[in-house]
Amino acid sequence: MTAGAPRAVTEAVTVLVPTFNEAGNVAELLRRLGAALPARLSSCEIVFVDDSTDDTAEAIREAARTCPYPVTVIRRREPVGGLGGAVVEGIRAAGTRKPGWIVVMDADLQHPPELVPDLVEAGLREGADLVVASRYRPGGSRAGLAGGRRVAVSRAATWLAKGAFPRLLRGISDPMSGFFAVRRETVATTEELRPLGYKILMELAVRCRPSSVTELPFAFQDRFSGESKSSAREGFRFLGHLTTLRTSAPWARMLVFGLIGLTGFLPNLLGLHLLTGAGLHYVPAEIAANQLGVLWNFLLIEVLLFRDRRRHRHWADRLSRFALLANADLLLRIPLIALFVGVLHLEVLHATAIALLTTFVLRFAATEALVYLPRKARKGPKSRERHRGEGTDGCH
Repeated sequence: MTAGAPRAVTEAVTVLVPTFNEAGNVAELLRRLGAALPARLSSCEIVFVDDSTDDTAEAIREAARTCPYPVTVIRRREPVGGLGGAVVEGIRAAGTRKPGWIVVMDADLQHPPELVPDLVEAGLREGADLVVASRYRPGGSRAGLAGGRRVAVSRAATWLAKGAFPRLLRGISDPMSGFFAVRRETVATTEELRPLGYKILMELAVRCRPSSVTELPFAFQDRFSGESKSSAREGFRFLGHLTTLRTSAPWARMLVFGLIGLTGFLPNLLGLHLLTGAGLHYVPAEIAANQLGVLWNFLLIEVLLFRDRRRHRHWADRLSRFALLANADLLLRIPLIALFVGVLHLEVLHATAIALLTTFVLRFAATEALVYLPRKARKGPKSRERHRGEGTDGCH
């Protein structure tokens, strides 16, 4: 924060708030934002992106009547991507071509609204593209995290994220924070953002790669009303999202694909050993044993590698295509095994292992292109409704 009286911020600011059943919080949030923003921001708006199943949208419209700045509500018909997806929807609605800032915060008042102007001022002062409100900077606090379990989970998630991306998250002490300000031009290409669950900051920092980051400490507050949305399911979604981000580069996907393929040796070779031990010829034994490896690999690839692409095709379609490709490479692998066994006099198990390695790259390329290649999105009717509060055209 600057010393003395805070100066006015002349750049346009959009405060973006994703909501899910926050009807008890939004009136107080808008009241405190109204007290904090008008004196220090020359042009601002607030955008709610609502996935609620209660009357949150109506509560926002009622509270917006007394706000001194425009309030917009975007109702999503399908909560694709969870909270992170709501933030991306709000970024697109706010627009990224005009100069200014987008401030992302929660509606439950665990993020103090009074800090919004400070985030923008810090970005202007430091020449930063991203300003993170951090619980782990000196002067910050995570006191609002309810119970030791949530504290431990939060710290573990932070360590995992920073361990997975030590370079891209350098300078961000709290990549799990949901309270930050970002320059509009930094998130101009929202097509790159494919969030899953609550951790949109990590997604944004890894995919958009802001050139300069600064942080402000803040005290994480108690919820004003309602219950936390944190759950074990969100924890698993975070792990899946972290894996997806880490394997976004082709070389990383190929590496993980190869490691998964290596684990597939176990059910494949075990089945082959049992079938050939029972007297079955190695060719039909290989075909039968291959199905165990196919199923094993498919399950791991679904969970660890292409989790974010599963929605493009039905699971039965994906499995049938994957199995077809895995068995089609037998047309190449079986002659190779026969060559290794008949000509080079290798053991059947050794010949099978070498043949599996030989066809690895081809299988990876075909799997990515034919099983998990995203389909082109079809244009359909708009899935959002907007409501503008009865306020002035800007902040005063």
